[in-house]
Amino acid sequence: MTPLDLAGYLIAGLMTAVALWRMPAALWGDEEDKRRRALWGCYAGFAVALWTKTKIIRIGLNNSSVTDLAVLIKHYTATIAILAILSYIVAIYGRYPDGGDIPRHVRFARMIQQVAAKASVATLVLLTVLFFTVVDRSVPSDRFVSDHAGQWGATLYMSVFYVYLGAASAVCAYQWALATAHSTLRHLRVGLGMMTFAMFIGVGYTLSRTLFLWVSVIDRPGKAFALRFDEITESAQLVLFAFFAVGASIPAFGKGWHRAKLWRAQTRLHPLWRELMTAFPDQPFAPPASLPRELTRFDTPADLRVDRWAADIADAVERLRHYVPDGLLPAAKRAAAHDVPEPGEAAALADAYWIKAALAAKAGGAPAGPAAAVESQHATDQDDEVAWLVRVAAAYRTVTDDRTRDVLESVESTA
Repeated sequence: MTPLDLAGYLIAGLMTAVALWRMPAALWGDEEDKRRRALWGCYAGFAVALWTKTKIIRIGLNNSSVTDLAVLIKHYTATIAILAILSYIVAIYGRYPDGGDIPRHVRFARMIQQVAAKASVATLVLLTVLFFTVVDRSVPSDRFVSDHAGQWGATLYMSVFYVYLGAASAVCAYQWALATAHSTLRHLRVGLGMMTFAMFIGVGYTLSRTLFLWVSVIDRPGKAFALRFDEITESAQLVLFAFFAVGASIPAFGKGWHRAKLWRAQTRLHPLWRELMTAFPDQPFAPPASLPRELTRFDTPADLRVDRWAADIADAVERLRHYVPDGLLPAAKRAAAHDVPEPGEAAALADAYWIKAALAAKAGGAPAGPAAAVESQHATDQDDEVAWLVRVAAAYRTVTDDRTRDVLESVESTA
């Protein structure tokens, strides 16, 4: 097996992995994810096309009862994949009001999609007719372009496909270059830049192969030169798909990383949240469950669940103020400063001491009274508040019952 053959398997596997990874969100996600079905269709179509180019499948199909069948399947699936990605480009622009000002690049994309839908059907029909009529398929091929170099029938057949592929690549390169220039998110800009680069390779790939085939009709090249040219351009196409697959995945990786951070926040907040909700069972929408159960509640998005937990914790702390004296706050601060010299960690530990001691006071039968003083936090937004609560929850897990009693007793001794 040559390095080129091995690379073909790797890129086909990479595209398949991307298609499988994005399939659940495309098929069963929310309305925004459903718009990405077109992009998933592109991944799936190109994955099939790439597998037909791998050595074992290529030889097996080409030597079947339909000679060179791998070529026809590859071009069918690639054509459908191209139509899918052009549809996705239009879908991501959203809707504009009737009669409103629509940006020129959006109008251009919509026009291309309308033309592409008809062009795809025409391309598939024409490829089928040419494949079974003018292409010399008397002998199964291995490398279709090099094996048929100099044959006008195969040249005409491939030119039809390359015109469609090259035009689509140019449109994608133009649209994604604009999107890259206007993107403010770094990971999105990197991903779009890689996809743009891939499409420029695609334009060069189709132009070079089309030119090679028509020049070969006039002056037929040697077999060694034709095979070398085929391998070089094939390598360029594999690079194209590598950049496309990775570039298209980077924005999704960014979202996946954000979701992972949310899951991590839930994991850290859960013990504190559950203990507070157990103390005030009338507060949460549903009784607090175990962490695995909470993490698998797919009916609520992770970001919404984290925000709700943060609000629940804040509300519970507000209610706990009625069960403790004002002296608990300075007692918690003194204990934290004694245990942790670093001011930032001491502040989080002081909040943890206060919550733990307040819960113990309530559980011990302390009567409700006026609201006690608490330390006000100056979070600039919801993310800051969640980050602070995560630190408090981490400190809370280190607080022992003995230390909690010490804090409460220090309040009583200074009362």
